[in-house]
This record gives sequence, C-alpha cells and structure tokens, in this order.
Amino acid sequence: MKGEISAPRAYPAWLPILLGFLQAVGAVSTDMYLPAFQAIDTDFHAQPGAAQLTLATWILGLAFGQIVQGSLADRFGRRMPLLLGTAIYTVASAGCAMAPSIAWLACWRFIAALGGSASMIVPRAMVRDVSEGHEAAHLMARLILILGVAPILAPSLGGLVLKFTSWRGIFWITTGYGALGLVLTFLFLPDTLAHARRVRLHLATMLQRYGHILTERTFMTHALLLSAVTFGLFAYISGTPTVFVTYYHLSPQLFALLFGCVAANYILCSQLNIFVVRRLGLNRTLHVTTTLYVVLSLCLLVLARSGFGGLPLLVIVMTLAQGLAGFMNPTGMVGALSRHAAHAGSASAVMGTMQFVIGSSSGFLMAWITDGTPVPMAALILAAACAAKTADLCRPGSSQAQRK
Repeated sequence: MKGEISAPRAYPAWLPILLGFLQAVGAVSTDMYLPAFQAIDTDFHAQPGAAQLTLATWILGLAFGQIVQGSLADRFGRRMPLLLGTAIYTVASAGCAMAPSIAWLACWRFIAALGGSASMIVPRAMVRDVSEGHEAAHLMARLILILGVAPILAPSLGGLVLKFTSWRGIFWITTGYGALGLVLTFLFLPDTLAHARRVRLHLATMLQRYGHILTERTFMTHALLLSAVTFGLFAYISGTPTVFVTYYHLSPQLFALLFGCVAANYILCSQLNIFVVRRLGLNRTLHVTTTLYVVLSLCLLVLARSGFGGLPLLVIVMTLAQGLAGFMNPTGMVGALSRHAAHAGSASAVMGTMQFVIGSSSGFLMAWITDGTPVPMAALILAAACAAKTADLCRPGSSQAQRK
C-alpha cells in the first residue's frame, strides 16, 4: 500500500490533479450522455423523456452511496474505499453499455452511482485531511479546476460519439474512464488518513455520529446552502435541453458549446475564488456571492417571462448566475467540514447526500411544471438562490461578516 499522509500541508503537488480527475466521474457520467437522451428513447422504443429515468436513478444512487462511502472512508482510510468504489463503477458502466432495455440501463446506472459516489466524497475528505482554512479553500479550488474540465468537454464528446456510433459508445468511454481511475488510484494515490485516526463504528455509533453532524449548526447551514446551489444547478441541467434545443431550436452541437461556456465560467470563478477569499474571508465571500445569486436569478426570471434580449441576454445572465457556484461551492465545503476533522468522511458523505437528495428534486419538479419555455427553469433557479441566501443568513458568523 502507498504511504500515508497525515500532517496538514504535507501533500504532493500532483495530488489535486489526481483527486480532481477522480471527482470528475460525476460530471462525466452526468453530462456526457445528455445529448443521447433522444437516441436512447428511440433505440428502446420508449416514450419521449423515458431516458430521464436513468438520470434519476443515477442521482438516487449517488445520494445513497455517499452515506455508505463516508463511513467506509472513516473506518478503512481513504484509499481502499476509492479502489472498491471505482471498480464497481467501472463494471457497472460496462453493464450500461450492454443494457438490453431502458429498465436495465436505469438499474446499472444506479449501481454505477453507488460505486462512483466514492469519488464524489472521498477527495473532499482528503482535502480536509491535508489542509484547513484558506489553504483548504485554495486546494478545493484546484480540485474544481480539474473537475471543471469535464462539464466543458463531456457534452461535446457525447455529441461527437453519436456522430460515429450509438449511445452505447458513450458508456464504453465511461468504462474506460473508470478503469483509468482505478489504475491511477492503485499506483499513485497515498492514504491521507493515518491508522491512528481511523474509527471502528457500529451501526448505533454510526447513527449517533450522523445525528451529531446533522445537529451541528455550522455544518447544517453550510450544507443547506450548498444543497440549494445544487438544486439550482440541477434545475439548469434539467431545463437547458428543453430551453436551448426545443424552445430556441439549437442544434445538439451548439447546445453542447453553450453548455461548455457556462462550465468554463464556473471554472474561472472557482479560481478567482482563491483571491476573493484571501481578500474578503470565508464568511464575507459567501455573503456577497449569495446576494448576487439572488439578484441575477431574479433578472433571469424577468428575462424568461418577458423575452427581452432574446437568447443572447438570457445566456449571459444564466452564465453569470451559475458561475457564482464556483465561488460558493469550494468556500461552502470548507465551512461545512471546518469542525469535523475527526470524521471528515462521514461529514462529507452527509453533505453530499443532502446535496443530491435536495438537488435531484429539482429534476422531478422540472418535469412536473415544464411548459416548453425558460420560465420554469428560471423560477426554480430563483427559488434555489433565495434558499441559499436564507441559509447564509443563518450561518454562525454571518451577521458579523455583513457588518464588516
């Protein structure tokens, strides 16, 4: 087994690159096959929109998987759960590529998410293992820089694959991605949790630990803020295919380009966050960005209802609004984990589960209230912004940040 890293600020320079690559499994597995929804429905002779079921089971698997993976990461260290989870994800991705029906595809997607959830939460716990405070925010931003490449390239790559082969080729690519992640983890990834800090947990003890995490105000307010941001992000992901392709009649390739531009802005903001946090501090950064999120989301809803400025202005405001997540996500994650160094894996798991359970509800709401226009998507994003601002106002230290 690779050596351990236990002291803060004692990590290799390449560690954020590897962790970002592993954590990008979520974006790769979500965004790459979005352009293939219509092809999946057609191939399985399913009713239009049936492919949404596979996205729902994927998100559901991520929500449940993160709780289990967090406990495993605190008990057995960070490296072993990552290896096991990545192996499960790889095998299940191959199952998706060979699925004989849309029901089997949804089932394999759920299993892939259970394994892939390790890559979603363990890297965050590893960041907490080796850093804290402003340095943790800096390291988290570097992870997001690597992670952010996936949503830029994934939809375009998925559309390109569809030009030469069927949607099944997309899942063979994700299979290869998982296999590469498994090899890199086995060969290079050290364990950041020393044996002395690992905790053997029984079910009752584990439930007690989760109960403690859920009743700790600093964690809960930051986690709810991040969950609201994720709700807005999923509303954007669920709504843009209808808005861009159906309502504005864009081609899948142009849709992928616009999707990539929004993701690129997210990366830019995540890197600017390093300098903003140094200048304003963690509390004021969240206060300012949540306020801007409300303002821009309100403008987005006004534009969606009025049609003023058409698609170009709508895209500009949407890009700016979603880009604020690049400020809020790394800063909010550091705040949520700040008081849970002893069990960062469990705290990261609870936070991830909250994000995906609350965030995934926006997809179901979108399917329920959609009317073919940008208005439902904009309304859900505004609701997310208001919830994020409310959570910010409830954070310990938020009032002091506002007075400065």
